[in-house]
Amino acid sequence: MKTAIVAGCRTPFVKSGTAFADMSAIELGKVAVRDALARSGLRGDAIDHLVYGTVVHDTQAPNIAREVGLAVLPKTVPAVSVSRACTSANQAITDAAQMIEVGHADVVIAGGSESLSNIPITVSEKLSKTLVAASKGRSVGQRLRPFSRVRPRDLIPVTPAIAEPTTGESMGESAERMAKENGIIRAEQDQWSLRSHTLAAAGTKDGRLTAEIAPVYTPPGFDDVVTEDNGIRHDTSMEKLSKLRPVFDRKHGSVTAGNASPLTDGASAVVLMNGDRATAEGIEPMGWIRSWAWTALDPAGQLLQGPAYAAPLALDRAGLSMSDIGLMEMHEAFASQVLSNLQALASADFAKRELGRDSAVGHPDLDRINVMGGSLAIGHPFGATGGRLTVTILNEMARRDIQFGLITVCAAGGMGFAMVVERR
Repeated sequence: MKTAIVAGCRTPFVKSGTAFADMSAIELGKVAVRDALARSGLRGDAIDHLVYGTVVHDTQAPNIAREVGLAVLPKTVPAVSVSRACTSANQAITDAAQMIEVGHADVVIAGGSESLSNIPITVSEKLSKTLVAASKGRSVGQRLRPFSRVRPRDLIPVTPAIAEPTTGESMGESAERMAKENGIIRAEQDQWSLRSHTLAAAGTKDGRLTAEIAPVYTPPGFDDVVTEDNGIRHDTSMEKLSKLRPVFDRKHGSVTAGNASPLTDGASAVVLMNGDRATAEGIEPMGWIRSWAWTALDPAGQLLQGPAYAAPLALDRAGLSMSDIGLMEMHEAFASQVLSNLQALASADFAKRELGRDSAVGHPDLDRINVMGGSLAIGHPFGATGGRLTVTILNEMARRDIQFGLITVCAAGGMGFAMVVERR
């Protein structure tokens, strides 16, 4: 029983602290799920389950899926939140597909949302324990006594960590190290970033990217509407990019704000359906899920190289080779990460040493990869990007009459994802 994707959309992806600064991930998720449902033509009571992803959880509402579902779907629709770093929406989509393929559901909405404008700020461990101890006091004196041990440094807020817990290395530092180890020079990274912005600008101007976007009316007055991604630099150039200073290795580095994806707010959603039911009801799917694969590697190694391991496995499971792939969407966390993965896929040595294969996996020609730009330009709301990649590639496959497409995503923790989608 194959899974069909019958509809999908996303909100605009905007830089954190800008247009969606006053909106939570839940509020953004409501927009995406509501619009995806409307595009499917299905009623809310047709939905069997909602699976939704996020990375930076709201401590006051940790099950984002249920909160989104209660606002948009019948209250009898179960909902579950998932989190697998930058592949959270991909996790939601594959979980939904598994529900359908084992017969536990016929129609599932999946996707994800992220508001990096509204991240939870916690307190130090010492202050946290002090507050707990104070709350147990029965008198004013008992409640105040624990605070005598608190020092000014204990009052400093603690923001969510961006480093790998196992290595202490941030994702940007890992991208910098990958660039050095793989010989990816600064000019190549800037060129890929320029390509991403140029193609995304073209896709916005001709309406291909905006066609997948659900407009968002923003608080407090809901008079202003956001209809486009706001991180795409329509006027950037190699000259402008080359002037930016390295961020993670200021003396010898090559990773800059210009060739890395920005912190972003946004949401996405897709509607998945039992293929037999879709056919019986005369619903024309956007596409079908052919196969997928998850992989992991040592975070102390090539942290963001997961796609190079996941892609060949997904192709094997689909019964295809890279030569069958007509379009590819590769998440662009950093230009160095994209170029490192493409280098690995094209390498016979990597294939033999790391994959136990006789020849290189290969990749499509560059003019078939991220043909409307990628996360470097469009942005990367952690929990939502997987949904965007899915919607973007299926829409473009339809325009070009492509049969097979490949999606790849790297993720924190050394994880990788790949999925083959098809049109029939």
